[in-house]
Amino acid sequence: MKKDYKIVLASASPRRKELLEKIGLEFDICPSDKEEHVTSDIPSEVCVELSRQKAIDVASSIKSYNESHPEITTPQDIMVIGADTIVSCDGKILGKPVDEEDAKRMIKMLSDNTHEVFTGVTIVMVYKNGKAGEYSFFESTKVTCYPISDEDIDEYIASGEPMDKAGAYGIQGSFIKHVKSIEGEFSNVVGLPIARLYQELK
Repeated sequence: MKKDYKIVLASASPRRKELLEKIGLEFDICPSDKEEHVTSDIPSEVCVELSRQKAIDVASSIKSYNESHPEITTPQDIMVIGADTIVSCDGKILGKPVDEEDAKRMIKMLSDNTHEVFTGVTIVMVYKNGKAGEYSFFESTKVTCYPISDEDIDEYIASGEPMDKAGAYGIQGSFIKHVKSIEGEFSNVVGLPIARLYQELK
């Protein structure tokens, strides 16, 4: 993909980094530390809202830095990509677990059930002429799990793997053995709908 702009990923997620690298993009990483603020309880709106907050926060900081340091920056168009992934099960949004008991509660909800994974993506362009623009979209994927025993749940939680992941699981890890079927883009469940993003970037 030919480009004459700099790409910045507004996320510290190693999974999103790997997915962007898979489609041959060169980019810098600058995660947002902005406190998240949600005004909706609709999954598709929540993930987009959070992705937008992250992308705008990073884009604003880059623009401010460039404006205050003209002597050391080279004028260039900049694209900031922000993303946020949430899991929705039985009408409830499942974020990252706060502790092991919370993780166990979430995985029990996913067991022998179908849930939906939403990832919101916001692209913010900061042009060298001072103008800016943004575009957001979301992708959803349905995931159905086999029944998961208490022993398997305890073993998975003990691994530490679910503690930093929405819905208390990472499909790219050992949890994959509990997944019965996927309807939609696999990478969306990992944390970034990379095929959809590639089409949008084109």
